[in-house]
Amino acid sequence: MPPSRLWLQWFERGAAPGLGRREQLCASLRQAMREGDLQLGERLPSSRMLAADLGLSRVTVEAAYGQLEAEGYLSRRIGQGSFVAFARAPEAAPRTPAGARVAHLNMRPPPLSQRGQRIADGGACEDPRRPLPFAAGSPDLRAFPLPLWRQLIKRRLSDAGGRELLGYGEPQGLACLREAIAGYLRQARGLRCSAEQVLVLTSSQQALQLLAGMLLDEGDRVWMEEPGYRGAATAFAAAGARLRPVPVDAHGLCPPERGSEPPPRLIYLTPSHQYPSGVALSLARRQALLELARREGCWLIEDDYDSEFHYEGRPMPALQGLQPEQEPGRVLYLGTFSKALFPSLRLAYLVLPPELVAPLCTARSIQDGHSALLPQAVTADFISQGHFAAHLRLMRQLYRQRREVLMNELQARVGDWLRPQPSPGGLQIAALLPPGEEASWSRRAAGAGLLTPSLSALYRGPARLDGWLLGFAALTPAEIVVAVQALARLQR
Repeated sequence: MPPSRLWLQWFERGAAPGLGRREQLCASLRQAMREGDLQLGERLPSSRMLAADLGLSRVTVEAAYGQLEAEGYLSRRIGQGSFVAFARAPEAAPRTPAGARVAHLNMRPPPLSQRGQRIADGGACEDPRRPLPFAAGSPDLRAFPLPLWRQLIKRRLSDAGGRELLGYGEPQGLACLREAIAGYLRQARGLRCSAEQVLVLTSSQQALQLLAGMLLDEGDRVWMEEPGYRGAATAFAAAGARLRPVPVDAHGLCPPERGSEPPPRLIYLTPSHQYPSGVALSLARRQALLELARREGCWLIEDDYDSEFHYEGRPMPALQGLQPEQEPGRVLYLGTFSKALFPSLRLAYLVLPPELVAPLCTARSIQDGHSALLPQAVTADFISQGHFAAHLRLMRQLYRQRREVLMNELQARVGDWLRPQPSPGGLQIAALLPPGEEASWSRRAAGAGLLTPSLSALYRGPARLDGWLLGFAALTPAEIVVAVQALARLQR
């Protein structure tokens, strides 16, 4: 409802010689509706309130409302009030000569900065809201121990320190969560780290944007896996970096020969489970990249986005843990709880070399201050009390079984045109389509209600493979069978 001063301005605007107070009020309200100042369905003040604002008698306002209701401008409902019943007709766009229109547009400043335009051109990072087949990267939320999580929340809020979780927090994150994360990573992933090196964030994408803004200048070279994660490419490109796609083979990222081109400022890697191919970076390549980082002073971002889910053999330790202890660290380790727990938790973390902790905490404080304290505290309890390890064991069993069901069903039903690729872990597998046929198959799959994330879209260069990323973790074995049957019907 507009403020009192606007009603007075509209009333005075409707003044004209020879008009009485009732007619003046009717004219001002008609004009406000016609010009769109009052919208269809908007509630008007009561006659008593409007009379007090305008210095009129209530009888005058009632008479004006009654007149406008009779004309179809107002709708009055007993006990509810008076509402605008007039919808302004859409105005036709003014006709101007083409040359004048172009000249006018050329005079307008661009709406976005160059960085803003690069971000917009990079495309959004969107995830499916529901676990439709075959949404990639979605965990099974139906298997999450929600009653236990509810108990932990209740316990935290009932403790004496519960009210402290309602205030502001440290940009670096709660100390108890950083201790829990560091302990888990030392034991499960072989990292060399302490709680003082951990920075708690909202998401891995926020971490990438933060690193891009703090470590890259305009024109810096960044090596990206080809194919690779588009969210990382968008973050680095927005910072003005020059992206160099580096091919991935059966041993992971295949770096250019030494001296063949200028060294990069930063290298982005998914070494434990390359996204999207699923291969692991070999030990020889890891050592070569660490030597390159030491020699050239470049940074390595190790995105360990789903290393909790490894199904064949022992997973290779994290790249960060292979750094020589006596040398300055060049690896920035990135992890998230979106896959291991649930996406709306909105918690991720960076493990940083000591010299980067303070500047990145400062930058994070400018971005959004800190992550929510209650989810941090509950996650810390979930880890420290052993629930996290138990949950991961259960989910590995479920996901291993589902991956086997998907592989068997694909090979049996659609193996003549869709070739699943081996992968030792993760929540999705890559499957190759005949060259040049991804678009047509994707249209048919969408018509059948299936999500088939594109594999070719993850390439930046002209050489690319056609295929899909097929998620299986959020689907029961029975749902996987039904979904692959739907794929098989596409061929007919």
